[in-house]
Amino acid sequence: MSGSNFLVDTNFLIYLLNGRNTVTPYLNNNFFISEITEMEMLGVKGLTSEIYKIRAALIENCYLVTFNSDIKEIAIRIKQQTTIKLPDAIVAASAMYMSLPLVTADKSFSKIFGLDLQLIKV
Repeated sequence: MSGSNFLVDTNFLIYLLNGRNTVTPYLNNNFFISEITEMEMLGVKGLTSEIYKIRAALIENCYLVTFNSDIKEIAIRIKQQTTIKLPDAIVAASAMYMSLPLVTADKSFSKIFGLDLQLIKV
């Protein structure tokens, strides 16, 4: 592995695929994703097979953080302390479990105490 390690949210990957400049500073780093992000990227109704293949190829170049009992416990604590959606709690818990900064454009993650958050501009 070279560069720094980050756990990235779904919106980061979409911005990357769309060529958005806001993700450029992160391009020489290692991207980790939660299983939630993988499902959000691939589980879209009406996704063409071409777009599915592009997204799947991008995911293949990320390190996948698999859901486990530790992540579940962290997500439960997050849900007890904040009003954040469950998938977002799992993404944040995955970042916290791996001790990685979470890179996202979603400001709702800023509610989570103890999360190393790097917000990117939309």
